[in-house]
Formats: sequence, structure tokens, C-alpha cells
Amino acid sequence: MDPVAFITGPMAYGFMQRGLVAAVLVGILCAVMGTFVVLKGLAFIGDAVSHATFPGLVIAYMLGLPLYLGGAIAAVAVSLAIGVVSRRGRLRFDTAVGILFAGSFAFGIALFSTIKNYVADLLGYLLGNVLGISLGDLVQIAILGAIVLAVVLVLRKELLFSTFDPLGAAASGLPVAGLEYLLLALLGVTIVVSIQAVGIIMVVAMLVTPPATAQLIVVRFGRMVALAALLAAISAVVGLYASFYLNLASGASIVLVETILFVIVLLLGPRTGLLARASRRAEVAA
Repeated sequence: MDPVAFITGPMAYGFMQRGLVAAVLVGILCAVMGTFVVLKGLAFIGDAVSHATFPGLVIAYMLGLPLYLGGAIAAVAVSLAIGVVSRRGRLRFDTAVGILFAGSFAFGIALFSTIKNYVADLLGYLLGNVLGISLGDLVQIAILGAIVLAVVLVLRKELLFSTFDPLGAAASGLPVAGLEYLLLALLGVTIVVSIQAVGIIMVVAMLVTPPATAQLIVVRFGRMVALAALLAAISAVVGLYASFYLNLASGASIVLVETILFVIVLLLGPRTGLLARASRRAEVAA
């Protein structure tokens, strides 16, 4: 096949154009927020909040409201509830996550079981369908993503300080609890933006895998964010083209590409892979 036709052919379809833009936007947004998730050890909460959006989606569908609105309210509410239960109940953070994760998702499944007809929209949010994104969905993704990134950009120093050194941040006068709640709320919005692309089940991979891959290569926070965003964008493009030509699920293809990149870096990277071992052997030999 002509390489030019291979690249430009899929872009002749409007759904591929919208899907590509949406996948890249979602990938970059998840990479930025996912860096905080990875560094703070909150990978489990990403999975929990993504599942917690399901009852909000079901309620919004039953009331005839926009699904994004219901999912956003549920995601932010559960994110904040996890922080409140953890602090007020003096429980371990992962314990609070597990309780609310299971309860909220079970509530969503119970509500879903009361709907008699086949509901393709809700199943799409479970499994993801970036190629089914409309122009209106794309505008919502762009606006919500821009808001999240703007907040992170403005408060990046405070969020970073409270993430790495909460005691020092509190001693310096920063509202550590408020910043933690804000980070959880931003994470909730990020997940709502992302679930239509890859689905509730796999959104945690979009949050965790690119930053974890970047962490195997670089150390500095700024470089880690930039590299994670680049890896996420590359994975979105490659995964979407793979889904088009191989007739695979789009969200699963994107996540698989991210996972393959992680395995390659893990095996060959400069910090943990063959390059690291070769460098250490060279230093010993010298």
C-alpha cells in the first residue's frame, strides 16, 4: 500500500478525524493528571472513580439529562467523598477507595438492571467508543480538558509541593486538604472526559501507563509530564490507526499500544532495562 494513502486514507472519514482529535486530547489530559496519580500512588483511585461514574450515567439517562453531566457529578462527588471518608473516618486511603468504589458501582449496576431495554449509550461508556464521538462531544472534551489543564498550570507548584511533601506544605501555610480535594475533583473530571474514548473499564490504563513509562526514562517532574503526554499522543494515533486497519476496538487498541511501549521501555530503557545494565557493566569495567 502507498504510505501516503495508508496515512491519509482513514482521515477521509469524519468519524476518524473526530476520533483522532479526541483520542489525542484525552491522552494528553490523562498523561498530565496521571503523573500526579503515579507519583502520589493513587492508581487504585483512578479505577475507583471511573467505575463510580456509572451510577451517575445511569441516573442521567433515566432522567433524560446529558450523560456527561451525570457522570461528572458522580465522579467529582465520589472523589471528594473518598477524601472526606479517609480524613474524617481515619481510615487508610485505599480502604476508603475500596468501600466507595464497590458501593457506588454496585448501585450503578442495580439501577442499570431496572432498565428493560437495550441501552447502547451506557454500554458504550462501559467499553468506550472514541470513533462514535460527535462534534458536540468533542467540544465538551476540549472545554473540560482545557479547564482542568488551566487549573493544573496555575496551581502546579502548590499541587506538586503538597503531593511530595504534605507536611512541609502545611507548615508553609498551604491548604493541603483543600489541594487534595481539588486534585481529586480534577481527577474526577478527567475520568469523565476520558471514559467515552476508552470506557470505564480501561480508563485507569490511560491515566497510569504513559506516566509510568515516562518515569522509567526521566526523573524530573516537568520532563515526566512532557514525555508522558508525548507517549499518550503517539499511542492514541497508532492505536486508532491499528483499530481502523485491523478492525479492533479503538479504546483497547490505544491501551494496548501504551502497554507495549511500557514493556519495551521496561526491557530496554536507560534506568531499568538492557541499557541500564550495559551502562553499569561499562562503569565496573572502567
